[in-house]
Amino acid sequence: MAFLRPSTANEVPGVLRGERLHLRPLMLDDYTAWADLRSASRSHLEPWEPEWRQDELWRSSYRRRVRHYQKEAREDLGYAFGVFKTENEQLIGGLTLGNVRRGVMQMATLGYWLGSGYVGKGHMSAAVRIIIPHAFGQLGLHRLEAASMPSNTASIRVLERTGFVREGLARRYLMISGSWQDHIRFALLADEAKKGAD
Repeated sequence: MAFLRPSTANEVPGVLRGERLHLRPLMLDDYTAWADLRSASRSHLEPWEPEWRQDELWRSSYRRRVRHYQKEAREDLGYAFGVFKTENEQLIGGLTLGNVRRGVMQMATLGYWLGSGYVGKGHMSAAVRIIIPHAFGQLGLHRLEAASMPSNTASIRVLERTGFVREGLARRYLMISGSWQDHIRFALLADEAKKGAD
């Protein structure tokens, strides 16, 4: 059913620029910055993420992760980006458009994380505002979905600030930190994003 895909869907995205941040696919050379940031932010990240594996921060695991991201982008299944401060190329977090579904759906799931030293400064809202026009423009998606645990108020604020609409509670939706957790589901549609940009 390739005829249902937009012609640009299989192009691996490059750098997406905002005013003070830019997004780009992670490369093998980013390992040290990525591992240092994730390690320093572990206690901040673990309550909101799937359980960390023993080899979570190993270089070999990172290589597999980057190769997986590259394969998903080539196959139009997902797009993963590092979030960088433009002034100094410093990695501060990550953002993904995962579970890309084409055909009659044309949608993806938004996920993100931010290093502990960068929380509460508007960085992730800015990063999400960069990815939205890419998702609905170049990738031709119709709908973005996201989910947040009810206790993750910072994540909920990001979604609300960037125009996502709360759609309801998904009970025991994702396995987070070793147990099934309820999540509030949010979505943003292409026409809603266009109206917000006008």
